[in-house]
Amino acid sequence: MQEFIRFCIVGVIAAGIHYLVYYLLQLISGGGVWLSIAYTIGYIVSLICNFFLTTYFTFRSKASVKRAAGFSFSHIVNYTLHMVLFNLFISLNIDRLIAPILVLLIAVPTNFTILHFVYRNKKEK
Repeated sequence: MQEFIRFCIVGVIAAGIHYLVYYLLQLISGGGVWLSIAYTIGYIVSLICNFFLTTYFTFRSKASVKRAAGFSFSHIVNYTLHMVLFNLFISLNIDRLIAPILVLLIAVPTNFTILHFVYRNKKEK
């Protein structure tokens, strides 16, 4: 249970970073940055922070190439889920500033399940 709580804390931080970068790109450009590009840039910045927080804080592990590969794989799946949902919500005329929040409500639990497998079933000695 503590692991899930730490995951949620890291998730909130990562989601905040992701949304902040996305929002700032929209604000600075006056909405002129293509939504998917702004969303992707936010995701990448968040991903880098998220890897280190997830490794050291959530799962209390050490960073390694193997873990980075597993983390990257989980985030390829996660990113794909994000983009499908994000574009679906946009196509349903959900506000461009609300759509990312709805995406996170679905994607975060999915990503925890994948990452739990990466960090717990592939422990390095």
